[in-house]
Amino acid sequence: MKGHLNSDYGEILVDADVIATYTGSVAVGCFGIVGMAAYSMKDGLVHLLRRDSLKYGINVKMNNNKISLTIHCIVAYGVSILAVTENLIEAVQYKVEQFTGLSVEKIDVLVEGIRVID
Repeated sequence: MKGHLNSDYGEILVDADVIATYTGSVAVGCFGIVGMAAYSMKDGLVHLLRRDSLKYGINVKMNNNKISLTIHCIVAYGVSILAVTENLIEAVQYKVEQFTGLSVEKIDVLVEGIRVID
């Protein structure tokens, strides 16, 4: 899947992996987000992803140049999940739209776990 933009200089294609990586970097910069999560079908456990693997915690779907995102994250213990996820959605929507030039249609946040921050 690729997003298509037309400019005066030609066509611009934005790959879903680029959007996923950028979304992951924006998400881990939000207050209360410990990191991205990956669910293992083999053992049924959720794993915290390293910074170089952030795109695996994000699912990107594009339809008619509109982006739908599903973010799998781990939240810090003791913070309001509602406040953190609302902040995450606003930040991701604004920054992804500015970065790609495409509109974000929908963002789903799946909190896969909580973790105490040392």
